[in-house]
Amino acid sequence: MKTPIHHQTESKFLPILSSQNQGWENILVNQFRRQPGEATCHFNNEHAICLSLASRPVRSLHIKGGKTQTGLYGKGDITITPAKMPLFARWNDEDHFLEIRIASHFIESIARETLNKDPDRLELLSEFRTRDSQLEAIALMLLAELQQENSGSRLYIESLTNVLAVHLLRQYATARPHLPIYEGGLPQRQLVQVLDYINDHLEQEIKLANLAALLDMSQFHFGHLFKQSIGISPHQYLLQQRVERAKQLLRNSDRSIMDIAFLCGFNSHSHLSKQFRQLTGVTPKTYRLN
Repeated sequence: MKTPIHHQTESKFLPILSSQNQGWENILVNQFRRQPGEATCHFNNEHAICLSLASRPVRSLHIKGGKTQTGLYGKGDITITPAKMPLFARWNDEDHFLEIRIASHFIESIARETLNKDPDRLELLSEFRTRDSQLEAIALMLLAELQQENSGSRLYIESLTNVLAVHLLRQYATARPHLPIYEGGLPQRQLVQVLDYINDHLEQEIKLANLAALLDMSQFHFGHLFKQSIGISPHQYLLQQRVERAKQLLRNSDRSIMDIAFLCGFNSHSHLSKQFRQLTGVTPKTYRLN
């Protein structure tokens, strides 16, 4: 999907961190800290997931879908509000939480691509204060990317967005679909085609949609088969190859580390240095001197 998410809110509160200007497609991630207060939110085209990050439980009241719930919302508690469902919230203590809004048309496209059927009647369940370790893990990975000064690979964000969409379909759809499990990996010819494409476009932004389109399959299907084929995700493989290209340039050229970063698809010197050190244990400068 290439359509960026449409941002709309009735809330008067501004996030302390937001992905709104980072170019993330189909998903918006906001981190909030709020003093005691109340708010009404209504998103027509987005499903909203809120994960509590509060260090102490917060006394809250939620009204949505004709139901009222009060209680203490603690760290790790999750609320899911389907698109078009107004939510009124009041909280009596300072609150800290992560809000994830995922485009409803994207959820529908994942259902269509993965299930090969019309998802028009597909609806998500409204959830109050639920616990879901997998959903929490996805949310915290998105938060970690949000907190990075240099945004990570767009491919990684797309992969997380796809995983989130599939998890919502599996666990929170009113009629939970059976999502097929693909085994065996990619045929060698298709795998070579993808690996060659990545190698030829390392300096460019590579999207999960680009790679899946090469093989005319859904992003979810492609991601699973790729990992089965080589043991790591497309995002991890892309980072490995970019670092390998950087190692070659550091050894065999006198280009600046800044130039090498851009030639290998990193968006800054510091972004290259961080990924290089994670994979090799040394900085690019140290690697070159050795």
